[in-house]
Amino acid sequence: MPPAIIVHGGAWDWPDAEDAPKTEYLRQAARAGYAVLCSGGSALDAVEKAVNILEDAPLFDAGIGSHLNADGIVEMDAIIVDGTALDFGAVAGVQRVRYPVSLARQVMQRTPHKLFVGAGADALAAKLGLELMPNIAFVTPHEWQRFLDKDTSGPSDTVGACALDAQGHLAAATSTGGSPLKMPGRVGDSPIFGAGAYADSAFGAASATGLGENILRALLCKHAVDQIAAGQDAQAAADAAITHIERRFRPSMAGLITIDQQGRLGFAHSSPKIAVAYIDANGHLHAPEHRR
Repeated sequence: MPPAIIVHGGAWDWPDAEDAPKTEYLRQAARAGYAVLCSGGSALDAVEKAVNILEDAPLFDAGIGSHLNADGIVEMDAIIVDGTALDFGAVAGVQRVRYPVSLARQVMQRTPHKLFVGAGADALAAKLGLELMPNIAFVTPHEWQRFLDKDTSGPSDTVGACALDAQGHLAAATSTGGSPLKMPGRVGDSPIFGAGAYADSAFGAASATGLGENILRALLCKHAVDQIAAGQDAQAAADAAITHIERRFRPSMAGLITIDQQGRLGFAHSSPKIAVAYIDANGHLHAPEHRR
């Protein structure tokens, strides 16, 4: 089965000058994930690798570049989903883990639990030997200035990926620093199974971005995969999911990416913009500019 991968870098609005650099990072992430798939790696390996690249990219609200909370601290959330095992691992409120999505995978594969939060998640990362950094290392000058200005109007640049590997396995992953100047301890949709990400290798996978409180209430990614299970392809399912959330929670300010068992890809959004890149089952790289 030909592999395929799709990645996103947020759904909201941002200055047009950021479109090109965001797209370049997304292209890098898609290529890196696809290279994993082409070398025989799993869909889980591919989405983790792609999201790691975006966690290191300072333009996105994930890892380095995450928004600060109201106390001036970075708190990050992530999830990874194994569609074949119908399994997941997630973390929330981590402050020192360089790659939160990698810790989420370790939660899934090396503990009997599904979700670790706060200091317990950071301690688990240290115990498992994952790379840690001081919290200040995640703070970019742009985000520090946003904190000083008390600017809560910034975009949702949560990152995510969905992939299909040569064995027909599907996976999804999402990573975020949350909303700007959020209340300490706030957790949005990203680490929540069925909301921020979902995958079932019999049908499809999805990763969401945007206003987390709305995505949580809509269980957006589970809704999208349910549409695939009902017979829609990935693009129709993405469109249906956005129609659903807009009907219930307008303005929903949401976006998501999807992939189905045949390797067909989709994305949709109710926000002014969404940032995506993908490599289809024919090996072609696309990074379309999409805005409403």
